[in-house]
Amino acid sequence: MHKTLRDMCPIETEGVELAAHRLKGVAYSWYELWEDSREEGSPPARWSKFVGAFMDHFLPAETRAIRAAEFENLKQRSKSVWEYHMEFTRLSKYVILMLPTMEARVRRFVQGLSPLVINEAATVALNSDMNYGKMVAFSQATENRKLKNRMEREGISKARSTDNFGESFVEGKSAFRGG
Repeated sequence: MHKTLRDMCPIETEGVELAAHRLKGVAYSWYELWEDSREEGSPPARWSKFVGAFMDHFLPAETRAIRAAEFENLKQRSKSVWEYHMEFTRLSKYVILMLPTMEARVRRFVQGLSPLVINEAATVALNSDMNYGKMVAFSQATENRKLKNRMEREGISKARSTDNFGESFVEGKSAFRGG
C-alpha cells in the first residue's frame, strides 16, 4: 500500500498538501499521478521538489528561461515600488532556486530599487528581522515620503519664483526696487 504524503510527515508536506488541495482538473490528475509514481518508502516530498516537478510538467523550459532572464534584469526604473514589487513577485516564481532564503529575496529586491529608495532600503535590509513584506512596505513609505518632500520643495520653489517675478511688477515698475 502506498502511503500518502500526509501519512509520512505531516509538517514537512503541509505546503504540498495545500497546493494539491487547490489544484483542479488536469493539474489535480497530474498531482495524483506524480504522488503515485513516488517509490514506496521514499522520503517525504519537499516543497521545492513538488514545485520543480509541477513547473517541469506545465511550463516549458524555454518560457522559464525567458522569465528567469527577465527577473535577472529586473529594475524599478520609472515604476513605483508597488509596480516593481508586483513584477518582482510575478517573475520570482520562475527563479525559486535563486531565492532560497528570505534574506536572498530581500537582498535581490533591494538591488533592483531606484536610486530614490535604494540607500535607505539597503541599510534597513541589514536588520535581521527584515522580511520581504516589511521591505516592500518600508520601500513604499520611503518612496512616498521622498516624493512628497520633492513636490513640496518644488512647490515652494515655484511659489517663490512666481512671487519674485510674476506678481512683483506693478504698473510696469518693479516693486523690488521700490519703483
